[in-house]
Amino acid sequence: MNTFGCHSLVWSGGWTENDARHAIESSSKAGYDLVEIAAIDPASVDIDMTRRLLEEYDMGATVSLGLSAETDVSSEDPEAVSRGRELLSDALNIVRGTGGKMLCGVIYSKLGKYDTPVTERGLENSRATMAWLADKAADSGISLGIEFANRYETNVVNTTAQTLAFIDSIGRDNVYAHLDSYHMNIEERSFAEAIQLAASAGKLGYVHVGESHRGALGTGSINWTEFFAALAEAKYDGVITFESFSSKVVHESLSNSLAIWRNLWEDNVELATTALSFMQQGLADARTGVEGQSFRQPTAAQE
Repeated sequence: MNTFGCHSLVWSGGWTENDARHAIESSSKAGYDLVEIAAIDPASVDIDMTRRLLEEYDMGATVSLGLSAETDVSSEDPEAVSRGRELLSDALNIVRGTGGKMLCGVIYSKLGKYDTPVTERGLENSRATMAWLADKAADSGISLGIEFANRYETNVVNTTAQTLAFIDSIGRDNVYAHLDSYHMNIEERSFAEAIQLAASAGKLGYVHVGESHRGALGTGSINWTEFFAALAEAKYDGVITFESFSSKVVHESLSNSLAIWRNLWEDNVELATTALSFMQQGLADARTGVEGQSFRQPTAAQE
């Protein structure tokens, strides 16, 4: 059975004790198993308080973030890389301190639009940083999830095939592909091809479920039948986290990086509760539909 998570920005833009309680309690009441903590500013996360609240509500946690220009580990600037490593180390401490097992997101570059392609030196800085971080994570039994993002949010990896090649170049067993339906809908030729490719490589490690417009599931243009069928066929039993953003709940930096300029929903309780039912039903229907079918090997994916 899959573990279902809810992104903290569905509930709150910060992580004060009141924010954290609201996000954790609300996720629990909506029926989720864990909350994905947006650790854009790891220094603002009180680890002891967070762990206490997670234990109070019997909830798990994962941690995600995207880097800024000042902490871009794919930069040629050694000072930016150094700041990025420090930030990632702090984020890893949150995972470790809350008993989590996954640090994911755009942890390999700036989250935002670039004006030029990534340079070879910058790419090597990113690879070296991910190898360094993976070694630190492995000491605590933690994995890394490399979330490829669309062309407007990174210039390092934009497809599943690129992500798998990047992971292979890192050379660490605890580094996995973090697939996100929102980004896949922009960059991939098909959900089935991409999911099959990651699964057949043994690297499908984390999944984000988000609609094409970042709002309520089932109200955009994503082919959910294909998406859930591919997860079922791949026998994916890991974490599936619902992610949605609206100017109703604002994080000072991330909302701007993601270009969240309008309200896509008002009632986040209804949003989250409906999303969980949507995901569970989609997978249940898909598993019934693919029962007995053999796993199809992927064709060449988009480079």
